Amino acid sequence: MNAQIAKFALGDIVWHAQKAYRGVIVDVDAQFEGPEQWYQSAPEQRPQRYQPWYSLLVDNSEQVAYVAEENLQTDLSEEPVHHPAMANFLGELHDGRYTVNQTLN
Repeated sequence: MNAQIAKFALGDIVWHAQKAYRGVIVDVDAQFEGPEQWYQSAPEQRPQRYQPWYSLLVDNSEQVAYVAEENLQTDLSEEPVHHPAMANFLGELHDGRYTVNQTLN
């Protein structure tokens, strides 16, 4: 099965629909690339493997989440994301999305 084209991009602010948190995208995989043991750990809640998966800096925490595209929506608040690692990945917030540090492109 082929992976889909990603709906979101680096620097986009998103909302996790099931877990109700915001985050900003700092990495995109065309399909699941995480640990197999983690993927198999919750079969009743497991999203499809063959879709884009995103690494997010979770707002107001130190957490980095790995989330399937089907669980994300665009966050329209245009509020900044607060995470201690922001400067390692992202620049300024403009029109609801962050500029990306050149090392990530």
